[in-house]
Amino acid sequence: MSDLETTAPAPMLSQLSASLRRPKRPDIIAGKIREMIVAQRLSPGDRVPQEWLLPETHGASRGTLREALKVLEFQGLTTSKTGPGGGVFVSSVGADQAIRLLDNLFLFQPPSIADIYAIRKQLEPELAASVAGRLSDEAFAALRETIRLYEAEPATAEEEYRQRLAELDFHLELARRSENVLLGFVCIFLVSLLRDMTACRAIYRQANPTLRETGLDYQIRLLRAIRAGDSERARRIMRDHMVAAEAYMLERAEIVRG
Repeated sequence: MSDLETTAPAPMLSQLSASLRRPKRPDIIAGKIREMIVAQRLSPGDRVPQEWLLPETHGASRGTLREALKVLEFQGLTTSKTGPGGGVFVSSVGADQAIRLLDNLFLFQPPSIADIYAIRKQLEPELAASVAGRLSDEAFAALRETIRLYEAEPATAEEEYRQRLAELDFHLELARRSENVLLGFVCIFLVSLLRDMTACRAIYRQANPTLRETGLDYQIRLLRAIRAGDSERARRIMRDHMVAAEAYMLERAEIVRG
């Protein structure tokens, strides 16, 4: 028997795939309404036509339709208002809200540091390459400003911890400037996971006088490559940065566990 046949799927992935295979009736109706919203090009703030929300439109009971509307509201696609002028209106999901929902998905089964960096090592270099030579003066200044938050030597352990978190802001700002919205979103999500994980916060609180200088060196060189429009150099520097960061985080994780 092959390894593929004997290896059990990860519990979370198994649960997700099962839910995708067996949608419930309210989920099916919610999906239909969502498709109607997209097909009719409704925008946030537009009222959902009342006839779309009638039980007979979907051949469902009132209770099932109410559940479907709850699904849409939970997903952030609609919002309900009562009173004069009330009804169901199209809403939009903010990036912060989406990130928080995804963070909650992994709350009780967080990925490992190695899992996160396996993806960061692939995506962050492409992110850096994609913005090289493409940032406006304003965007470049905003990216450079994130470095200034941790240029000075920290006076206290708490300040050093805040500086470690500020280093991640460089990557967040870079991701926000990506023309590839999906690439930027995934990179932001990975940084959010790192910030929220208890193991990572414990590592960030460890004193390391040389770490700030190392991070600054990588990021200053990245800024120069991005400013020069040298995408290959930006990709290479970011790749080296991610490899070094992964090695440090994994080493420190072992120390914390020990």
